[in-house]
Amino acid sequence: DFGRSSELAFVVEPSDDIAVQEQPLILYCQVEGIQPITITWRKNGAMIVDSENAFMLANGSLYVSRFQRVRADGSSDEGEYDCMAQNHYGLVVSRKAKIQAATMSDFHVHPQNAVVEEGGVARFQCQIHGLPEPVILWHKNSMPVNTDNERYTLLPKGVLQITGLRAEDSGIFHCVATNIANVKFSREARLTVSGSHSTVYKDPMILVGPENLTLTVHQTAVLECIATGNPRPIVSWSRLDGRPIGVEGIQVLGTGNLMISDLTVQHSGIYVCAANKPGTRVRRTAQGSLVVQAPAEFVQHPQSISRPVGTTAIFTCVAQGEPPPQITWLRNGQILETSDHIKLKNNNSTLSIYGINQTDEAIYQCLAENSAGSTQASARLTVLWADGLPSPPQAVRAETVSATTIQVSWEKPLQNTKEIIGYVLHIRKAADPVEMEYQEAVSKSTFQQLVTDLEPSTSYSFYIKAYTSRGASKASEVTVVSTLGEVPAMPSLFIKVINSTAVQATWEPSIKLGQHEGFKLFYRKVHLTQYTGPVLLASNVTAYNITHLDASVVYEVKLLAYNQHGDGDSTVRFVSLRETVERTVLNPPCDCMKDEQNNKTSTTGIIIGIHIGVTCIIFCILFLMFGYRGRLLMCKNVQEQLSTPQIPRSQRSAAGLVLNGAARRDRDDRDLNGKQLDMNELERLFPASPSQEQQDKGMMSAHSPPAPHDDTQISTLPLDEFNIIEEQPDPLPKAPHGGSPPAPAPDHGPANEG
Repeated sequence: DFGRSSELAFVVEPSDDIAVQEQPLILYCQVEGIQPITITWRKNGAMIVDSENAFMLANGSLYVSRFQRVRADGSSDEGEYDCMAQNHYGLVVSRKAKIQAATMSDFHVHPQNAVVEEGGVARFQCQIHGLPEPVILWHKNSMPVNTDNERYTLLPKGVLQITGLRAEDSGIFHCVATNIANVKFSREARLTVSGSHSTVYKDPMILVGPENLTLTVHQTAVLECIATGNPRPIVSWSRLDGRPIGVEGIQVLGTGNLMISDLTVQHSGIYVCAANKPGTRVRRTAQGSLVVQAPAEFVQHPQSISRPVGTTAIFTCVAQGEPPPQITWLRNGQILETSDHIKLKNNNSTLSIYGINQTDEAIYQCLAENSAGSTQASARLTVLWADGLPSPPQAVRAETVSATTIQVSWEKPLQNTKEIIGYVLHIRKAADPVEMEYQEAVSKSTFQQLVTDLEPSTSYSFYIKAYTSRGASKASEVTVVSTLGEVPAMPSLFIKVINSTAVQATWEPSIKLGQHEGFKLFYRKVHLTQYTGPVLLASNVTAYNITHLDASVVYEVKLLAYNQHGDGDSTVRFVSLRETVERTVLNPPCDCMKDEQNNKTSTTGIIIGIHIGVTCIIFCILFLMFGYRGRLLMCKNVQEQLSTPQIPRSQRSAAGLVLNGAARRDRDDRDLNGKQLDMNELERLFPASPSQEQQDKGMMSAHSPPAPHDDTQISTLPLDEFNIIEEQPDPLPKAPHGGSPPAPAPDHGPANEG
């Protein structure tokens, strides 16, 4: 029962046919449903009136007594026929049946004479057009060709192939074409087999490759491929897309022709014939495309439905085929016109009827059609209507409250109001399709509704329905009203101080402000009530400089956007120039030319300073190195002085031993190869400066432990200024007679630096 309305549906529909000239033709049509049912026929969309030549049988079929392709009056019995069935539930139309006259043309390709060497391949071909497709047979020497001979291959398109030619294959060939319209004979062609089988090598060569074919599912395709060469090439087949050809329904005719039986859409593709030389990679290829079409068929049929008044009815009809079919909808046999409440979506696969009423009750048909065929399915819409339902609500009014709000009011229906359980307000933008409609429920005691969250400057349509437990009333009259326009949003304002008498006001681009015509800028001193302005600015302006200001006061700056609906909210900012003035006094304005000159001078100075610094470091290192060497030399001289026998104190100067210029001259004359003092000896000779308390005591020790010393201080003392000051020592013990000079007295304190 899929695709059928139980009230009225087709059991048998007319099918495509090929009629024979002057022969009778019967087109079948059988309908079931609730009687009475009336059946009529159409040809090319026009009603067929019963006549002597064409009339309807009792079972609803159409009978054509003598089919004629062209009548005396110029008319033709060829065309597209369909049958229509109608009862009080509606009307349905059958699929279109294409009727054509059987014909046969003359041969437009005849076989040609051929001379082929023994062992070679011969091919004859003849072509002829006809309806239905003619059957072509071959005769040799006026006798049918023996098809039991495996060397003879007959292809459906009128091709004869003979392989492994022998002398007895020579003869005269012609073809015979036959269909229900006629029988015709082609011209004759002579085949001559010459010489003996050649042993000369020949590269493989494809004489005839596959041609492009367009067929319908369940038909048979024959792809021809005939190749020559010595040795005889091996013919193989493949698909260009790499998919396997398969084995089911596949057969090889002769030496290389590919036959595919019971075609499906999956067999579509490009097929490649290859002629390969045995044992090598030498090959030649040829290719041809196969397109398999499939007539339209339904995947999902529309289903009959029953819906209450005011609701939505949806029919779904999904069809497939190759090429993809086109879907058309009929309502009681007439092409369905879309409107505000009848919509087609998803490539016409979905039919939606919004707010149905009793006039929408009908039989709806889905017709799917492509180049390979057509089909149809039907379903009935029943509109439920209960007696005693309320009449439509009255006096529906809509008033604009704001840019986003509309007040809708109405009055209760005039009839059958006792069972009302509530109202439903239907809302949509006037420019939107019906399927974009939405609803708001209202209690039965409420006769107004405030509709919010609407868009500014937009028209909306409203209608009301009263609902009972048994169904809804018919829709009220539709009222349309527009919301008010909306003023622009508040802009973002920023103030930047330029100098002591000017500021710059900037704001965000206008894209964030909605629809507006421009900006208004105001400013004033905060202690005044009167603004300066408005300064009118275009919508693409985003900055404005305010000049000639008083630096001693605070200013208020205000900015707003405006459009045809009025001024938007303003943004206010306060700014003071006093800090700028104070900074100017403390930091006078710069001379840009002077600053630039100073920048250049500063750069030069930095470079020179770096060079001077590096030079100073080098000299300091050299100075330290030579100073340390000088100290070592001086220490040698002191050692020599101390190692000599001590003279009586009376012979010494009270100031002690003095290293002066004369001593330095004497030192130069001495041998410089004496023993060097180590650091401990040097520290004993030149200890660190004693504390103030020790200096006051005037104590000195030549043999005290070495104290920490400062190399830098030592290195900066010139040798000429070093003095060895010796205090009065304690009485020395007597030395043994004839012994060495007595050793120095033990230290009683740190030595003083002279």
